[in-house]
Amino acid sequence: MHLTLEFGGGLELLCQSVKIHNVEVDSPAGDEKLTMKDLLSWVRSNLIKERPEMFMKGDSVRPGVLVLVNDCDWELSGQLDTTLEEKDVIVFISTLHGG
Repeated sequence: MHLTLEFGGGLELLCQSVKIHNVEVDSPAGDEKLTMKDLLSWVRSNLIKERPEMFMKGDSVRPGVLVLVNDCDWELSGQLDTTLEEKDVIVFISTLHGG
């Protein structure tokens, strides 16, 4: 499944300073659908190059990371259970930064 992942608010530093990633992600074996939980696991294994604890806590993102799926807050669409579709755009923005 082709997805566009965008990282902002400092999170891009965990992905070698690349903000936008066009990726191909396969559904887990035996599943027809890809969920945000599956995607986060894939991101941790394939994109995050350093300090994954700054992005994830357990199976989800850390508190303070805003997640948008097609410009909609993932809290409105089911968070980890959100089903992704071909060509979805997922944005991760850290709201925690120095001042």
